[in-house]
Parts: sequence; C-alpha cells; structure tokens
Amino acid sequence: MARRSARMIGIVVAVVAVVAASTSCGKSKNSGGGGTPTLAFMGALTGSNAQLGINIYNGAKLAIDQHNAKSGVTKVTLKKYDTQGDATQASSQAKKVVQDKDVAVIGPAFSGESKTADPILNAAKIPFVSASATAVALAQSGWKYFHRVLANDDVQGPGDADFIAKTLGAKSVYVIDDQSEYGLGLADAVRKQLKTDGATVKNGSIDPKGSDYSTTVNAIKAANPDVVFLGGYYDAAARLVKQMRAATVKATFVSGDGSLDQKIADQGGASANGALLSCTCSSAVGSTNPKVQAFEKAYVAKWGSEPATYSAEGYDVGNILLQAIDNGKKSAQDINTYVASIDYQGVSKPIKFNSTGELSQSLLFMSEVVNDKIKFLGPTSTAKPVPAG
Repeated sequence: MARRSARMIGIVVAVVAVVAASTSCGKSKNSGGGGTPTLAFMGALTGSNAQLGINIYNGAKLAIDQHNAKSGVTKVTLKKYDTQGDATQASSQAKKVVQDKDVAVIGPAFSGESKTADPILNAAKIPFVSASATAVALAQSGWKYFHRVLANDDVQGPGDADFIAKTLGAKSVYVIDDQSEYGLGLADAVRKQLKTDGATVKNGSIDPKGSDYSTTVNAIKAANPDVVFLGGYYDAAARLVKQMRAATVKATFVSGDGSLDQKIADQGGASANGALLSCTCSSAVGSTNPKVQAFEKAYVAKWGSEPATYSAEGYDVGNILLQAIDNGKKSAQDINTYVASIDYQGVSKPIKFNSTGELSQSLLFMSEVVNDKIKFLGPTSTAKPVPAG
C-alpha cells in the first residue's frame, strides 16, 4: 500500500509537471500569457506571383527588426505562413495561425486566398491587416477583424477606366481578365466605368497558368483596340504582352497592381516597355519625404534592392501592429480595437480606417515600364505616359 501510494504520488507529480510545462509552452506562443507576441505573415512566398508577397514580407520584417533593435520594448516575433497564392493552401495556413495563437496577421496578400482564409481568422477573433488584397467584397462580409491599407477595386477599376478614356483618349478597349477573384473583379469594374465613359468595350479571358494566348491575341488583333486592359498578375501579363507585340498588336497595354512588379519587364522583355500599371500603393523610391527616404535607405541596406510594390504597405502594417503592442495591447482583441481607431502617418500614405476596415481616403497612382524598368508617374489625376523614344 505504501509502495502504491508512493507510485501514485509520483504519477500526480509527473502529471502536474507536464501540465505546467504545457501551459508554459502555450504562453510562449502568444501574448495572452505574457510571453513573446508573435505576428503572422500570410501570403505567397513561393509560386508564380510570389514576388508580391515577398515584397510585403520584406517590408514587415524590416519594421519588426528595427523595433526589436530598440531597448526597452517588447520583442516581437514574425512567423511566415506561405500560401503559395493558392486559396486552399491559404485556408490550411489560416488554421495553423489559429492553432499557433498568433496575435495578428499581416495579410493575406491576395484576394482569392483572402476569401478562404479571412472567415477562419475572423471566427477566431484574430485581426488581419492586408497590404495588398483589393477585392471589393472582402470589406462587405461583416468581418470585424478585417482591415486593409490600400483602396479596393471600386477605386482602382473606375480610376483605371477614367485614365484610359480621358488621359489616354481611348475610344475602344479590349478588357481581359484572368478569371481569378482579383482579376475578374478589377476587370469588371473597368468594363463598367469604360461604358459610362463612352468607350467601346470588348471582353476576353485567359488562363493565368496557360502559355499560349494566341486565341486571345488573334481576337485582340481583329478588334484593333486603342488599349488592352488586363485584370490579373504580372506572370500572365508578361506572357500576354510579349505575344501581343510578336503579333504586331500596337494597342497600349494597361494593367493593375497585380502586374506592378519588375518581373513584368524582366519576363516580358522589350515588349513590356510602355505598359501602364496602376496601384493604390505609392512608390517609396526617389521620394523627397524624409520619413520615406529613411525607409528606402534602411530597406536597401537590409535587402540589397529598392522597395517594390507593397513593400511600404507591408512596413506600415508591421509598424501599426507594433505600435499597438508597444501601447500595451497584447491580446488579439485589444490589438484589433487599437488598429480600428488608429490615425497613422505611414511611409505609404496616411492610414485611418472606416467601420468596414477600408481606408477613409484613397488615391490611385500610375507607373510605366520605361527602358525595361518601372517608372513611377504619380497620381492618375496628373500622370502622363512617357513619350516613346
């Protein structure tokens, strides 16, 4: 009996030790128990359009590294969740974020993956702030934990259409979408506004994973439009514009923020020159603003390249979440409440949210591929294409 009692005491002690260790480990994964807060980055880090996700991650990582280098601050960890730009993978990664008890998410990056991941994050009451997802419907889903630091396609689409019709003076436009959540939404917004602006519109779609766009290119050539607009990403955009130029299609090529990456020029070659690319994100390169200049310098020092599309937005999202933590907001709920009421002067733009998580005010900017490089032209209200030659 004594031996059995001793054995039972030993078992109880062991169980208590395991529970204590388990509780301690649980606390270290998130801020709820006073451990190191962990932020999640969710977006494409691999896959055909991964560069856009990498740009965001690099901006966010710079913000966190700068923060952690300061004395007297709560150190914060950034964890990667690679969605590969795939909606199914994003859903799986969102579940991992919930399991890991991360306190907030930078992302998701793309609209399609947001559609599957955001409901999971919202149900778990984890705030998620996107630097790049622009589908209009994301802010119409009633998600209380959703915010984004750039305008949606209801700003970008009509703005693109007005630029095409009014600044470029186009009378006929061939509008193509890549059938993705993002690409179709943007293209439809452009189509609608172009008709309001009095332009003749013809429509088409492409497979973003396809390699031969000859059917679409032949249809474009037969239509002989002034402008071709693509709602899609840089990988397909580069292939499309290359095949257009090979078929002697001379129409001006215009696309949105999904195509705004140096890789459209790298992959499209000389055919990409003259392509006009819009974004509700601004450029952090060559700014005269001291705060933006400091960001650009630090970014180049860390990553060995200039800030690219969404890098500044990723940096701003990171700093907004860090500011919440530095102000004592350690739980996901408290961080979300803080973010919802923030009035923040970022390197990308002033950031203040309305009740649906959208920015209170927005601008649309235009860039152009000139001599194989992306050149920032400024707001669409004043932007002018660079004369050929």
